[in-house]
Amino acid sequence: MKSQVINFFSIILILYLLICILGYFFQEKMIFYPQPLAKDFPFQYENFEERYVEMKDGKKLHALLFRVEDPKGLVFYLHGNAGSLEGWGSVAETFATLKYDVFIPDYRGYGKSEGAIKSEAQLHKDMQTLYEELKEEYPENRIIVLGHSIGSGMAARLAAKNNPKLLILQAPPYSLPDLTKDTTPLQVFPSFLLRYKLETGKYVSAAKMPVVVLHGDEDEVVYYGSSLKIQQHFKPADTLITLEGLGHNNFLETERYRKEIEKILERY
Repeated sequence: MKSQVINFFSIILILYLLICILGYFFQEKMIFYPQPLAKDFPFQYENFEERYVEMKDGKKLHALLFRVEDPKGLVFYLHGNAGSLEGWGSVAETFATLKYDVFIPDYRGYGKSEGAIKSEAQLHKDMQTLYEELKEEYPENRIIVLGHSIGSGMAARLAAKNNPKLLILQAPPYSLPDLTKDTTPLQVFPSFLLRYKLETGKYVSAAKMPVVVLHGDEDEVVYYGSSLKIQQHFKPADTLITLEGLGHNNFLETERYRKEIEKILERY
């Protein structure tokens, strides 16, 4: 009987170690859910142009630039971990209505973008390359960096390393290791093995520009407490806006969200 118990726990331990090994080497599959698009895929939007920007290693990222007449500035929008510009392009309408150009890239392997995500450092380098490209057309004091969900970690670091006018974070994880502790079934995966940290809270601490965080208090993907933790890193001028009764993505189409964005852009 004793040997059977030992064998049982040995099997459980071996399976757990196998999960950890597979999770470590294939964690991109757990974190990123890209939707590839054909190169000739036609987008059903208005007033936009397609851009291909070459990265340091020669791969090209695809992006959409939505233009308005006499823009007040540019919103550099870093979207969440699933989908592609086929769906994410719709977020531009909120900002275009308020007279802002909007630039939205697809990450590597998403949409029409080339390559594949291989490291957090690569993600940050790609976003910096895109930012440098945008600075050729827009002065930094007219650029707003916005990150949604997992895009928040990239947006916060980008803002901390540069000098945009404003940083907006929507439903941001405090960090990916922190998020795994609150997410089933990722709790079984040791957070110290995560190669993607995306430490939004730490980067917010280093951001010199104003920071605005919007988060639904019924978020079913990124728990609302993430933003309360980020709030601990705020400067006096930074703001947390709680979207009561709203979840992770469903607030993007609400009138409450649009009004909050309008007030933010008028304030800054």
